[in-house]
Amino acid sequence: MRTPVNPLAVVRNLGILAHVDAGKTTVTERILFATGTTHKRGEVHDGTTVTDFDPQERDRGITIFAAAVSCAWDGHRINLIDTPGHVDFADEVERALRVLDGAVAVFDAVAGVEPQSESVWRQADRHGVPRIAFVNKMDRAGADLDAAVASIRARLHPAPLVVQLPIGAEDTFTGVVDLVRMRALLWTDDGTVENVPVPDELRAAARERRRSLEEAVAELHPGALEEFCDTGTLAEETLSSALRQVTRDGDGVVVLCGSAYRNRGVEPLLDAVVAYLPSPLDVPPVRGTLDGAEQERPADPTAPAAALAFKVHATSTGRLTYLRIYAGTIEKGDTLWDATARRTERIGRILRVQADRHAPLDRAVAGDIVAVVGLKSARAGSTLCAPDAPLVLEPPGVPEPVVSVAVESRRAGDTDRLVSGLARLTEEDPSLVVRTDPETGQTVLSGMGELHLEVAVEKLRRELGLEVNVGRPRVSYRETVGRGVSGLVFRHVKQDGGAGQFAHVVLDVKPYEEGVFDFRSAVVGGRVPQEYVRAVEAGCRDALAEGPLGGHPVTGLRVTLTDGATHVKDSSDTAFRTAGRLGLREALRACTMVLLEPVVEVTVTVPEDAVGGVLGDLAARRGKVTGSVTRAGAAVVTATVPLAELFGYATRLRSRTQGRGTFTARPTGYAPAPVTTPAR
Repeated sequence: MRTPVNPLAVVRNLGILAHVDAGKTTVTERILFATGTTHKRGEVHDGTTVTDFDPQERDRGITIFAAAVSCAWDGHRINLIDTPGHVDFADEVERALRVLDGAVAVFDAVAGVEPQSESVWRQADRHGVPRIAFVNKMDRAGADLDAAVASIRARLHPAPLVVQLPIGAEDTFTGVVDLVRMRALLWTDDGTVENVPVPDELRAAARERRRSLEEAVAELHPGALEEFCDTGTLAEETLSSALRQVTRDGDGVVVLCGSAYRNRGVEPLLDAVVAYLPSPLDVPPVRGTLDGAEQERPADPTAPAAALAFKVHATSTGRLTYLRIYAGTIEKGDTLWDATARRTERIGRILRVQADRHAPLDRAVAGDIVAVVGLKSARAGSTLCAPDAPLVLEPPGVPEPVVSVAVESRRAGDTDRLVSGLARLTEEDPSLVVRTDPETGQTVLSGMGELHLEVAVEKLRRELGLEVNVGRPRVSYRETVGRGVSGLVFRHVKQDGGAGQFAHVVLDVKPYEEGVFDFRSAVVGGRVPQEYVRAVEAGCRDALAEGPLGGHPVTGLRVTLTDGATHVKDSSDTAFRTAGRLGLREALRACTMVLLEPVVEVTVTVPEDAVGGVLGDLAARRGKVTGSVTRAGAAVVTATVPLAELFGYATRLRSRTQGRGTFTARPTGYAPAPVTTPAR
């Protein structure tokens, strides 16, 4: 009797990751077409794609918002998220990776690993998401699979396991040799695939590549090594099983190739997704906390429900909340506990998502990615669970914004609408922050980059019909300690009737590693009780909000409490917290402080005859060139540039290169700013 297959074993939750313009959305469109989900191939340049459905995405030709779709292949359910490639929308990628079990990383066959490819790869590393690689655009002039694989090995440091040999190159790319099954796949002009024997002229090269693949797999998998040593080769079943295990352990990455635009290579990519990427059963049980104790919850439809909200789409007609269900089953009408907001929520409807289209469901089970209607307060990062089995799952991290603009409504009567519109933006995108400047009273919108803020403001205009004025972008500075102080004494004494306040602290302040605040206590003899030490630390953290140079946040320092004194009646947590705050402020005024500005790594691709002008312009923007290579007739220049100097750079680059130059940027941290840089 045949053993029934667990339904979760045929589910794959994966994302498409890549640098901007590597072809992620086109790959997604071809997957939907190959699986029969759509009946016409959508094109980015025509604005007819399923996942780039937002008007701004179609106007700009890039993915801005992560879009979820669902399809079926070979008896498997594939829940797929097409993620943005632009660095300004890295938070969308972060939230998607938090709920995915696997990913397909797409690389340009000409450019290989590009800056944002590397960034999203590192994000996937942090989340432990297994990946397979798809080298796209094999039909382009200058396409080179071996060079792309070499860049994967050099810059991303996994073991690339190439399972295909391309048939033809550039315009003549017509198919691949499957090195696992030793068969050839050929695509006709209409996209039909033929499974044929390996052509005679490629048999020697295919055998050589198969041998290299077997040796690479044997180095990573003990079972494969044993068979390889015994027989000198690997059977197809052994090789497939080993590739699956190596991929899921993260020890290697399976590499395939194709041309998504020409519809070549998509079917074997889907086969690889099914064969090598994990199902919800193959990943460890989700971990959460309850009253400070860590708990595990298995991917079991009969277990108590546990789901993580990773995206909210607020519309004028209601809110769609996207959930990854890790355990249990939820049904329409169920009441769940929002463990983050500590309130109950009722599920109005459950929807299977097809980008901007939805199909109703009666229930969703562990392993599903769905959208629900009816939640009032759940935000991205909220945990929804069974009321009788509460659990808090770790939310996705939210990066700190680095660019700000002032926004105001042009018409006085629209102020309230602007406030509600900004609230909706921050509800959908946690990486956007709205605050009121205490000095000017202006409403300030902060985000991850100039394009990020442009998109947010355009959304206000298009969806709400608001006319807004936008100020010049400003970067978010930081302050740090250049030279510290030792033994700073601060006494907080307050006596104005009734119980007084007394706290005496002695602080050492010195520089520490970038972006980190470290607090330590070196008090001996119990001169400051432990509960007051914690209050001093809380006060010091309060003082980090505004530094002495220009009121910017302070970072990169270590504070050591070396001594102190208490009063038998007047000492309290409040008194020591106040002493910590005021004492550290005084200490920072005594330190030599350094203003820090955000810097980015810029990769500029220009024609070779325009390199001189581009280098001069980067130097004028205080850029430091770190590398320059020639690739496929174009020069690729890498430089580190202060973010404040990049505003308007896209227009300047286009004018210097007659529209032929492009650039990408990714944050690299903070660096000391010159004295002439204004603090506010």
